[in-house]
Amino acid sequence: MSIPLSAEEVFDRDFLEVRAKLVEVAAAFDRLNRASGDVAGDPRMDKIRQALQMLLESHSGLAEEIQLIFSRPYEDNWQADFDLEVRR
Repeated sequence: MSIPLSAEEVFDRDFLEVRAKLVEVAAAFDRLNRASGDVAGDPRMDKIRQALQMLLESHSGLAEEIQLIFSRPYEDNWQADFDLEVRR
């Protein structure tokens, strides 16, 4: 049985990767800001802002909650909606 890591150990292990991902996100926003036009009204940008705001909250289950922001609600007839053939 493995011994669970402390919060400090997890943070030490993951810090550089998290930092790199944040810099990558910041670079994408820099490219958007330098580009011509505006995406402020794009619903995808609203979802990104919602996800970023959620990251500022500190609780478990963030990954699931953020995934749900970008997911469609489940519909029983999704295969028909996408004209997909059901194979049996």
